[in-house]
Amino acid sequence: MLVEELWTTFLSNVKNEINSASYNAWFNDLKLILVENDSLTIQVPMEIHKKILGDNYYSLMEEILFNLSGITYNIKFVLEEEQQKIIKEMETSNFETTKVDDLWENNLDKSLNFDNYIVGNTNRFAKVAGMAVAEQPGKIHNPLFIYGKSGLGKTHLMHAIGNFITETTNKKVLYTTSDMFMNEYIGIAGMEKGKNAIDYSNNFKNKYRNVDVLIIDDIQYLVGADKTQEEFFYTFNALHQANKQIIISSDRSPDDLKKIEERLRSRFMWGLPVNIDPPDFELRVRIIKEKLKGKSIEDKIDENVIQFIANSCQNDVRFLEGTLNRLMAYTAMIVPDRIDLEFANEALKDYLNVNIYSDSSIENIQKAVADYYHITIEDLKGKKRSAKIAYSRQIGMYLSRMLTDETVSRIGLEFGGRDHSTVIHGCDKITEDLKNNKQLELEINEIKSKF
Repeated sequence: MLVEELWTTFLSNVKNEINSASYNAWFNDLKLILVENDSLTIQVPMEIHKKILGDNYYSLMEEILFNLSGITYNIKFVLEEEQQKIIKEMETSNFETTKVDDLWENNLDKSLNFDNYIVGNTNRFAKVAGMAVAEQPGKIHNPLFIYGKSGLGKTHLMHAIGNFITETTNKKVLYTTSDMFMNEYIGIAGMEKGKNAIDYSNNFKNKYRNVDVLIIDDIQYLVGADKTQEEFFYTFNALHQANKQIIISSDRSPDDLKKIEERLRSRFMWGLPVNIDPPDFELRVRIIKEKLKGKSIEDKIDENVIQFIANSCQNDVRFLEGTLNRLMAYTAMIVPDRIDLEFANEALKDYLNVNIYSDSSIENIQKAVADYYHITIEDLKGKKRSAKIAYSRQIGMYLSRMLTDETVSRIGLEFGGRDHSTVIHGCDKITEDLKNNKQLELEINEIKSKF
């Protein structure tokens, strides 16, 4: 939803919730100034509006905005003179200083490089392709499209490519995420026309189009953001035509990004799509040994314990890291001479048995719900509408909204690309049923206990 449309719909919903006298007194003269990330700035006519809106209407405003956008906004009220002061400060400082190359922020994590990117059969081709791009940016595999499930090292590889380029060339590199790109663009779209808005728009285009290498993570989250997709399309074209390198990651292949514009998906295929699969046993063992280097337990741990952990953490490198952290924490308390299989079993028994879902991410919530109701994750994401599957799907959406910070739009995406209104309806349905269904309450509590 565009910012202008969001604001108009927001005011209309407020009008339906309160009496006309209150609306005319406190909302009629409000003006949306800026939407940036999860912050929303509203201009008010008088100081008294700040107090009344903050004390009496903030929760209502927050709830309506969340229902419309899926974002819990931090709402800020400013007077016109305060807003003008902010604009002047930005004009005299931000627009000048951000043009200085010395202040360029590439957003790269310097600790992530090719040397500590552990390679096995499931990611070897991706690393080879990444190194080729790093050595000849803009000349080979453009764009480089890296895809695979969460927690498999896509982001590490992208940072490694970016760091190699910055260390060996004077090229300008920028790492960003689709969320960051989208929020910056929405912030511009929400501004009133004028010099300030034009300056912001020009700065946005300069930031993303005047780089030698653009690295953008999690492109799948542009689904549903039609205007942002259009802006990224123009950014992509400008960079590609200038032989600038583009590196993109996604949790699914270009062919599977069904709700991304066709013209964008076809461009993703221009270069080289590479897949990263879950690490095999051999690679997991090597990752564990690399993670143990320099740690207090490195010389205490038996080889069969390493193999036990590698067997227990098969799909997600992050869960593997969490298991090692759990083992190190337990070891620090008990201080054994050796970490043998018996000790490791005792240290990890609750973690590996109960926390096989690792954390309350949407993916792991889906695993837990599917396991509990004896269905598959594909059922939850698919089009089947049997009563059992449809209700399990609603429970999964409800838990995803309760246990994660993800937006309803993103939850809908993860449940087969469903609309945000479908997610809201499903959550409302489970919330209502919980009021009178004790069995459902027990089932949901049992699923929640796994996290």
